[in-house]
Amino acid sequence: MSGTAGGKAGERLRFDGWIAGVGTSSGTRLVVGHWPRSPLGAFSDVMVERPDGERLLLAPSRRVADFVAATYRFDRVEVVPVAVGVAGTTWRVDAGPLELRLRAGRRSALGLLLSAVPAPLARSPLWARVCDVPARLLMPGVRTLGSAGSGRREWYGARDLRPVLAADARWDGAELGALAPLDPPVAFGFGSAPRTPSLVRVTTTVELAPGYG
Repeated sequence: MSGTAGGKAGERLRFDGWIAGVGTSSGTRLVVGHWPRSPLGAFSDVMVERPDGERLLLAPSRRVADFVAATYRFDRVEVVPVAVGVAGTTWRVDAGPLELRLRAGRRSALGLLLSAVPAPLARSPLWARVCDVPARLLMPGVRTLGSAGSGRREWYGARDLRPVLAADARWDGAELGALAPLDPPVAFGFGSAPRTPSLVRVTTTVELAPGYG
């Protein structure tokens, strides 16, 4: 496995799903990716940034771990079972040592606007470029396109936004504390998830670079 999901240089790989980003009062910040449709098949993964800045990836397979670690930056990668269950507004995430329960609220005003964007437009790099400046102004730390690892390009097309109203996070059974902003911003890639705990419906596109196919 070359870390490219079997793709060729210049190919655009699309991951369609959800990103949940939450902080905790202990300082641990969590970003959950739940991807029902992707070139790697359906999977979920968790990016963890500890209070001391250590960045950890929890991935369900070596194939997923290799691809994600080639696109983002981590200090440590662990391959562990990762399961995400969604029932209405409640999310249950079990990933190795992590147990996370989330409760999302109703779609925000911005979420209503995003849900009205046609899917083909939301996936385009042009739309990501148009959204990048207002995203940075409205949500510091958030970027919608930029350079990723291994010479790749990446852009995000948000299609819905809901607040996370409650969360219970435990690591090896120990509580990580109350729900808190994602602050400071996480540093896995060129941008962070929103500071306010959120659940974002998104299409992420990764364009492979020459020499890395």
